[in-house]
Amino acid sequence: MNTADPTTDLTALLAASGLGRLRPEAAREAITHIEWRPPRAGASAPWPNWAPEPLVTALIKAGIEAPWPHQVAVGEHARAGRHTVVATGTGSGKSLAYLLPALAELITEPTARVLYLAPTKALAADQLRAIATLDLPGVRAAVFDGDTPRDERDWVRQHANLVLTNPDMLHHGILPGHGRWRRFLRGLRYVIVDECHAYRGVFGSHVAHVLRRLRRLAPRDVVFLAASATSGDPAASVGRLIGAEAVAVSEDTAPRGAMTFALWEPPLQRDASGEEHRRSALAETADLLTDAVVAGMRTLAFVPSRRGAEIVSAMTRRALREVDAQLAALVAAYRGGYLREDRRALERALLAGDLTGLATTNALELGVDLTGLDAVLLAGYPGRLASLWQQAGRAGRAGRDGLCVMVARDDPLDTYLVHNPSALFDRPVEATVLDPGNPYVLGPHLCAAAMEAPLTPADLALFGAPDELVDELVDAGALRRRPTGLYWTHPQRPEVDLRGTGGAPIAIVEADSGRLVGTLDAGSAHHALHDGAVYLHQGTSYVVDRLDLDDATALVVAEEPDYTTHARDVTNLDIVAVRSYVDAGPIGLFLGDVDVSHQVVSYQRRAVGSGEVLGTFPLDLPPRELRTVAVWTTLSPEVVAGIEDLPGSLHAAEHAAIGLLPLVATCDRWDIGGLSTALHYDTGAPTIFVYDGHPGGAGFAERAYGIAGHWLRATRDAIAACGCLRGCPSCVQSPKCGNGNDPLDKEGAIMVLDLLLAALA
Repeated sequence: MNTADPTTDLTALLAASGLGRLRPEAAREAITHIEWRPPRAGASAPWPNWAPEPLVTALIKAGIEAPWPHQVAVGEHARAGRHTVVATGTGSGKSLAYLLPALAELITEPTARVLYLAPTKALAADQLRAIATLDLPGVRAAVFDGDTPRDERDWVRQHANLVLTNPDMLHHGILPGHGRWRRFLRGLRYVIVDECHAYRGVFGSHVAHVLRRLRRLAPRDVVFLAASATSGDPAASVGRLIGAEAVAVSEDTAPRGAMTFALWEPPLQRDASGEEHRRSALAETADLLTDAVVAGMRTLAFVPSRRGAEIVSAMTRRALREVDAQLAALVAAYRGGYLREDRRALERALLAGDLTGLATTNALELGVDLTGLDAVLLAGYPGRLASLWQQAGRAGRAGRDGLCVMVARDDPLDTYLVHNPSALFDRPVEATVLDPGNPYVLGPHLCAAAMEAPLTPADLALFGAPDELVDELVDAGALRRRPTGLYWTHPQRPEVDLRGTGGAPIAIVEADSGRLVGTLDAGSAHHALHDGAVYLHQGTSYVVDRLDLDDATALVVAEEPDYTTHARDVTNLDIVAVRSYVDAGPIGLFLGDVDVSHQVVSYQRRAVGSGEVLGTFPLDLPPRELRTVAVWTTLSPEVVAGIEDLPGSLHAAEHAAIGLLPLVATCDRWDIGGLSTALHYDTGAPTIFVYDGHPGGAGFAERAYGIAGHWLRATRDAIAACGCLRGCPSCVQSPKCGNGNDPLDKEGAIMVLDLLLAALA
């Protein structure tokens, strides 16, 4: 048992942290490590003289006696005209840091306007609630997003001086119609970019250009104020995001309660056949959530998938009914795909204390400003340290002590982490990675900007657009040169998909009544809404009667079957064209276009409880095709003849190469896919593919091909330098592996990479 504070024994920690109320005997067996972080007193500062009296009075009335020094520092930078990011811990008052100068400007300057951007609708709605509570004179705040009724939108445009929205609505609804927003844009003083660490990878690169499109239509002296969770180099990340130099305020001066972070490994159990396996993380999390609700602990359980959140909620309510039927009403699920009114009702219930436990996806990682939470449960490692600490920080807000328990899933990645806590607690948080120079992202946004207003040389400099890319767009007929600038040539808007969700969402409709149950993104529908699928929504079980992809509709019937369903798919990768290649004897390095095909071909019915497979049923769903760009290497069968576990060696090398590519290609690991095989039908040889996970490619594979020697050398060295014996998350395991990180051969991966490097040299 490892304990961060050696003066505190496990018994005392269990009692002090609340863990003792979560099955104390089980905790002793399941906990592999407890990390204890002491409380911090914090500091306060006087209200700045530029804060108007009505604002100070309202904040004091709301219970804020004085600001923290880091909040005042953000305001001073903002007043001096400096773009600023506040990057302090969860619950450190980042909202007040950016609202203090923004609200002060609105109160003292009638023509001033402020735009607030959030990555989620829930966060914007929550900010509106907080601002409305202050009841400030002259502040007219309103949400403008896809849920805003049509008859309210004109009022927002004409009268609101603080508009809360998201990048999607800015891209689709405000910038293309900027003429109707002329008065608002002319008075724009501050743009607030909340939770800006959410803008990473290709999505972040898209948002970066949406913000540049905003900057060219706004006054030159507009100031960007960003808020970020703790991350690596926040000033540089925000500078890339907004296209201008930014300063960071990262010294957290707010008080903080003690944090107890426990790593929990579910127990081994035997199934009906006598085989031993670990209890599922979902079942274990549901038990812990049950115990927390019985003990009166306000708790969030973060679950990786929408289905998982529904399952944890349902299991918890079922267990609570056995204790006290009334307790079951204190637990719910929260996730994307709920109707707006359902989401808002859950948020209000949680804030009011009508709910004690909530099983949620990362939809609440960024969102409602929750206070008074006692504990957070994580059903598995969320994949990033930034997400881990953001979710854990939901517990113990407002200076209270907090408890977080991460329950390990039964896979090599989570198993490694709960037995090697330094990989979680001694590593720096990742930097937010994005690349606005990516031509696959930049090109469409240049077209969108040209549709909004002709592009001038100054605009091209703002976007960082190279002459070659502009020439390509002109040659393709997308843009036309005129003495006054570059013009968009088509009557319709350019197609730009910020989030890459793959099409319109699927409407889930109750077949008997025609009632809209909810929605699901098109990319998930094949797995979750196929014919015969069991679909959970707010604790109610539905069976899908028919999925109509052409009509973007799934008809469902409310049923309680004694089984669950699990879709099974196959993935194929076809080489379409080779753009460039290096012939290195037994080794080949290629860059080209590929078709990646994912097809759900069948589903299993599994008995509730035992998990016994009751049957496999074929499906006739079309494959989902991704035409993208890949870099791949081939090895002749002769050169790898001495490698014992060739599939595991190639697989491990593929994982490590994907993990190292962001170091040299300014991309995000989650923007990249991979495939390895001991014999690929197109190459006729053992092959490792790494491809861009976005239609048309995103430039990552091209960069990897151009610096292959450097990239593969860094990959090889990282694996060899890792002190683990058989492979771990620091070298060859991947948090997004669809095969459960099996098979993997660390030593074989080094042999494969040595062969590649020797030949390419």
